[in-house]
Amino acid sequence: MNLNLRNAIIHNVSGNSMDELKDTIVDAIQNGEEKMLPGLGVLFEVIWKNSSEQDQQEMLQTLESGLK
Repeated sequence: MNLNLRNAIIHNVSGNSMDELKDTIVDAIQNGEEKMLPGLGVLFEVIWKNSSEQDQQEMLQTLESGLK
């Protein structure tokens, strides 16, 4: 992904409250717009990098069961 796009996405949501972040995520998923999907990827990257190994394992289990 373009580094500028990643930085723009992070800049766009920096300082957002949990409610604002939730709205951004729900909007991206409900609208299903291709242009919103990279944003979800960047947000997931932030979550992943800031999660413990145990949290990462839980996320992987959630993904695995959701993809069955």
